[in-house]
Amino acid sequence: MHFYHCCRALLLAVAFSGWAMAADAPPNVVLILSDDQAWSDYSFTGSKTIETPNLDRLAQESLTFTRGYVPDSLCRPSLATIISGLYPHQHGIVGNDPPKTAKGDPSLPYQTGTRNDFLQHVDKMPTLAKILKQEKGYVSHQSGKWWEGNFSRGGFDQGMTHGDITKGGRHGDAGLKIGREGMEPIYDFVREAKADGKPFFVWYAPFMPHTPHTPPERLLAKYRKQTDSLPIAKYWAMCEWFDETCGQLLDFLDEEKLADNTIVIYVCDNGWINLPNASKYAPRSKRSQYEGGIRTPIMVRWPGHATPQINTTELASSIDIVPTVLAAVGIKQQPEMEGINLLDAKAVAARDTIYGEILEHDIRAMDDPVKSLRFRWVIEGPWKLIVPYAPNEPNEKIELFNVVDDPTEESNLAGKEPEVVKRLQAKLDAWWSVP
Repeated sequence: MHFYHCCRALLLAVAFSGWAMAADAPPNVVLILSDDQAWSDYSFTGSKTIETPNLDRLAQESLTFTRGYVPDSLCRPSLATIISGLYPHQHGIVGNDPPKTAKGDPSLPYQTGTRNDFLQHVDKMPTLAKILKQEKGYVSHQSGKWWEGNFSRGGFDQGMTHGDITKGGRHGDAGLKIGREGMEPIYDFVREAKADGKPFFVWYAPFMPHTPHTPPERLLAKYRKQTDSLPIAKYWAMCEWFDETCGQLLDFLDEEKLADNTIVIYVCDNGWINLPNASKYAPRSKRSQYEGGIRTPIMVRWPGHATPQINTTELASSIDIVPTVLAAVGIKQQPEMEGINLLDAKAVAARDTIYGEILEHDIRAMDDPVKSLRFRWVIEGPWKLIVPYAPNEPNEKIELFNVVDDPTEESNLAGKEPEVVKRLQAKLDAWWSVP
């Protein structure tokens, strides 16, 4: 135990030293987001088939949490949480597509204006790009997945997503070319920021390994030798192709001599389990309340400040990403942000519980998150409680799992552990009480 506490004290000291230096030389920030990838589909998390050498290296160089989570297993709410540090029910983006009318009646014809109307939420909420620019003069660039209209609405100075719904704008449009068709837009932006002497923030959220699963033939051939399922081979190959693009980005930071003063953070927006007979997700993965949907590794690399360690026990959440960056650059997090600074070892050790909410794909109401709610969930240590929202999920039951011993959630222990259920239900209601 003495060694354990000494390690935590060291991490805490490192975090405070980072704050002290932030005022002199603000670090650059690069956020890497995978799109639709299971938490176990990396070499460093135990995959025996998928090779991810670049992300393995990043994990070894980072403070890496293998028990990381996103509150919702659906991309748009998840990405909004990552950029804002707020839960979906706080920022109001509680599904991928807005109500078919402003009143949320799905029986009425779709009105394109509603999609634009729903962008009110990104206009109101804090975003990391806005905060870094206003407080510290950062310049920022968006590429890849982005649902919230034009990149500028998120506070980015430059970007690839136009967001015009009359020209195919929905979840990234032209930005979805990044990674699949090269990395030059990011390279050009970074070189420009470097020449101008500006600290920069990069949002790299490629449409990878997301469908369409169209990997290079060289990678597909490699994985076809390992499975009889063509859809699974395609998905595995996509994971390695995505890994290659991450390596290109990390190598570029090295070549430009920027790596030492750049915070690199990695997270996946939601999980994915590929069906064997189609390039589609299986139950208990994307959109689900299970580990296959909400769990993801979370990494923070900051040379000289974040002590590399693969942490397999402590809990981390994507709500922590914005607070971690703000602490590193010397900005106080906003009161409504409930996340912690992952480089503060004391805060990490003190946390024993994280929360989340599973929401409908199509948003039920413009300004009432509860109408889109399906499940709330809470994790305390090894215990995970899943509580259905009865009005929307009347046939589902409360589930309790020990996800340390049972990570695939095969054994519902709710009936055997009523006191644990009662305690965690009380925590869940204290976090977000719903009717």
